[in-house]
Amino acid sequence: MNFEDSNMVFSGIFRRMNHAADPMSSVPQIREVKSGNDLAIYIKLPAILNRNYPAFVPPLWRDEFHFHNPLKNRNLESCEVIRFLAFLNGEVVGRIMGIIHHNWNETHGNATARFYQPEFIDDYNVSSSLVQAVSKWAHGKGMNLLIGSFGLSDKDPQGIQIEGFHLDPVIASVSHQPYIARHFEAMGFEKFKDCVSYVIPIPDQIPDVYRAIYNRIVSKHGFKLLEFKSRKELKPFFKPVMELMNDAYSHIYGFVPLTETDIQELADQYLNVLDPRLVKVAVDQNNIPVSFVIAMGNISAGFRKAKGKLFPTGWFHLLQAMKNSRQLDLLLGAVNSRHRGKGLNVMMGVALMESARQLGMKTLDSHLILEENLLMRAELEKLGGKIMKRYRIFQKEIDVIKL
Repeated sequence: MNFEDSNMVFSGIFRRMNHAADPMSSVPQIREVKSGNDLAIYIKLPAILNRNYPAFVPPLWRDEFHFHNPLKNRNLESCEVIRFLAFLNGEVVGRIMGIIHHNWNETHGNATARFYQPEFIDDYNVSSSLVQAVSKWAHGKGMNLLIGSFGLSDKDPQGIQIEGFHLDPVIASVSHQPYIARHFEAMGFEKFKDCVSYVIPIPDQIPDVYRAIYNRIVSKHGFKLLEFKSRKELKPFFKPVMELMNDAYSHIYGFVPLTETDIQELADQYLNVLDPRLVKVAVDQNNIPVSFVIAMGNISAGFRKAKGKLFPTGWFHLLQAMKNSRQLDLLLGAVNSRHRGKGLNVMMGVALMESARQLGMKTLDSHLILEENLLMRAELEKLGGKIMKRYRIFQKEIDVIKL
């Protein structure tokens, strides 16, 4: 199937599935996804359920199919997964994915299952039936804790949105309708971890205190800032910067180290769309990267116009949105563990803010940060940032979930 052009195929499948269940039934029917047609419905369902929700931003459907394809997504190799669809009165009304990350559980000595990509109508019977299906499956595999929403790794969108519904989501995050979190709370799920997102005003002029800190960092530690004017200049540093992530992110819950294949895939995915002016790298005296930050203009408007497809005009909409946006979205940033506490976060922030100001940006979205990452939060609050969005990873013991 040509997934880039699967909308027509999906529409036909969806119409047929509307008549597949008993139209007189008021009890949700839960079915495991086993066929390619079922998977197409599972993937495209958010566009149907959220078609009247203004904050919904469709993903790139190609990337969604790649995520569920073991030949494209190597993280599936170390995970056992299951997917369910819910039907009510002849219509598909919900979905959920169950994940057991065996390598992670073995490394950390736990028996945790994850639920992921929960989407459903505002009907408690539907949501609870989907969660019960995942719980029974996980219980049968010997798991005792269910957390979510959490994907195959920390690089997948995490958590269920509980605050900031009036703001557009940023790349690599999702927009949940407010009732989604309420359903999990009603089922007895509790907070496991929260991720927060800051919005920071970009000043017309960088305060002198930050410039002074910047100059002190350079003179005291000998770090050098690298800035880029072209993707050709940036390309040689992409691999060492991604390798730096393996060191800097090793302590983060759920982090899976990047392999050579991962790094190449990220390069293929992002190098052609990144604005090199919004990438900053700090190197030591040996020209080895010790810190970096990558950002881009918000492209939510472009995703909406592209309707989940890159071709024939999707790329144009995304690039135009990035160019016209006045909001800068932080994608990635890290500091080598040996150089934490030396002000490199400030160095990166000052350089990025200056470039953003020159490009006419007005605000910066920090993307999701673990609530417990007090050091990063303190740095953002020093820059005037305020928490505007919050995503919650819920948890519940499986043996107390009704099976």
